[in-house]
Amino acid sequence: MNLEAKAAEIRRAILENALRIGKGHIASALSWVEIAVALFYGTMKPGDRFILSKTHGHLTLDAILEDLGMKADQLMWPGWPAICSGSLGQGLGIAAGIALAHKLDSSNARTFCVLSDAELHEGAIWEAAMFARHHELTNLIAIIDDNKQSCANFTEEVLGINSVSAFNGFGWSVALCPGHDIEMLLMAELRYKSREFTPLCIVAGTIKGKGIPFMEGNPKWHHRHPEGDQIAIARQALA
Repeated sequence: MNLEAKAAEIRRAILENALRIGKGHIASALSWVEIAVALFYGTMKPGDRFILSKTHGHLTLDAILEDLGMKADQLMWPGWPAICSGSLGQGLGIAAGIALAHKLDSSNARTFCVLSDAELHEGAIWEAAMFARHHELTNLIAIIDDNKQSCANFTEEVLGINSVSAFNGFGWSVALCPGHDIEMLLMAELRYKSREFTPLCIVAGTIKGKGIPFMEGNPKWHHRHPEGDQIAIARQALA
């Protein structure tokens, strides 16, 4: 399968689904497309679990579920159950609990959790990080969609957090990865496969609104939808 072509297909589906239903965070969904494609079409194996903690990026997950033959409102299919968390900050705790259950069951299943960088402002994330390191959850992989924006501004202007230093400080292994490079994303976990005690955090550098030039890196497009001539421009950009 050509994963780059699949990512382009998912981007187009995100835009069209958002326009059809009239809601959704398009820019937030576009930023983690390659992360999602690398996971669902490359990295994840039967029995693995996936948690989308940055729930406002669900348009990407919806498009992938539809591509895999599921309806957008279904959250499971054989082998790869997927869950969207509730409010921001809860996903890593849910993922850590699932990972611990797998460890206690002597299962080889891994749990993947995608978070936004602005979500790291939530204290519950760091409680979960401590819990995961204490229980030596080597089967837990957190992936930070590091697009450097929150709902209203750039994260550095709200509350600057160095994701690498923070997760290192809580005893995690940390990998830096270009978040729009599918090949590098596929290799990121493999480079740290031999870790004995630590969970893994992959900090994936991304661009919010990736693929639609007038959305890219512009905080005002966090929840806006294109209108009028912007729709044709967006479609052309993703063609």
